[in-house]
Amino acid sequence: MPLTLYQASIPVFIRGFTNLSAVLEKAKAHAAANNIDLATYVNARLAPDMYPLSGQVQSASDAAKFAAARLAAITAPSFADTETTFDELQARIAKTLDFLKTVSEEQINARAGGQVTLKIRGKEMTFDCEPYLLNFALPNFFFHVTTAYDVLRNQGVPLGKMDYLGSF
Repeated sequence: MPLTLYQASIPVFIRGFTNLSAVLEKAKAHAAANNIDLATYVNARLAPDMYPLSGQVQSASDAAKFAAARLAAITAPSFADTETTFDELQARIAKTLDFLKTVSEEQINARAGGQVTLKIRGKEMTFDCEPYLLNFALPNFFFHVTTAYDVLRNQGVPLGKMDYLGSF
């Protein structure tokens, strides 16, 4: 049975956010056990020119919700990037998951073979839906999810590969 556009998108985003949420909970527990202010983690970054943890979560959210909306030819919800606490980052993940769960298989699969157009740095780019998902949207999403994990790992949170991958 061939893999559908829906199967390659929405469930993948949902799983990524479920795992990221668990990683944030593990970081919260580590901070509590070690008397670390959670703001240290929220504002931590891997390099001066990279987003902090908060920006990585926001960017992962944007990547998933915009990809889902573009693939389904619907409008994505607008979320202000104002999260400054772990609870707010978890709420952002929850809002993104709530939106993703409203996008149906029919909406996504009806667009198989279609096109999406987006503006990147003022330049309009058109992709076929499948290459857009596989070569742009998913790598962008996982870049930010992975970087969020890496920020926390760099801060000493005891995370391993299975925390990133989650349970099966």
